[in-house]
Amino acid sequence: MSQPICFYYGAGSVDRLARFDKVVLQADFYTPLELAALRHQSVQTLGYLSLSEDVGPTAPWHRAERNPDWGGAFVHVDHPGWVAHVVGQAERAIEAGFSGLFLDTLNLEQTYPEDLPHLLTLIAAIREEARPAYLLANRGFGLLPELAGLVDGVLFESFSARWVDTERYAPWPDDVLEVHAGVAERLLGYDVDLFALDYADSDELTAFAIRRAREFGMPCFVSDRVLSRI
Repeated sequence: MSQPICFYYGAGSVDRLARFDKVVLQADFYTPLELAALRHQSVQTLGYLSLSEDVGPTAPWHRAERNPDWGGAFVHVDHPGWVAHVVGQAERAIEAGFSGLFLDTLNLEQTYPEDLPHLLTLIAAIREEARPAYLLANRGFGLLPELAGLVDGVLFESFSARWVDTERYAPWPDDVLEVHAGVAERLLGYDVDLFALDYADSDELTAFAIRRAREFGMPCFVSDRVLSRI
């Protein structure tokens, strides 16, 4: 029996990925032949796409600030050059054989809330120009309810368990778990698929995350910080 979803940021492993209904992959890591092999086994492939951070060389759309965890530059989401860059990435992923896209770095409500309307416009442009069969948004709760009308699914990343640093994993404190539960209940009111992604390094923490996500109707995938496990 196939499993609902996998997040894997390594290369290869097509045979192991074939046991999932959906797989989120780094778009540049897979050839059209590999994507076709997965498609022929009824696997829906979603290419990773960052909408508010750029790990590329210095560009006019960059802000001075960078993500302290991953090093990418924050961007001006409405910059025409950035819009063209992201839509181009989306189009190339679909042309290469991805059936959909995974939209990441959507949480601007705490950093650049003025860019939230521009982010919705960018998502709409991706939907229209790249014409992906499936769009999965990572969080993006500050974009609701409009976001729910533009995507097919929403991922609740780090719903129950998180990575603390490169070595440590832990459940969220009770107060955060309560807040997350409230958000999950709100998500159940939208006509979108729901998934959870949690981070763990023990069977106990993994079981906790899967069990808690199931209570809110969310299939849960559990991995390490850099999504290197299948």
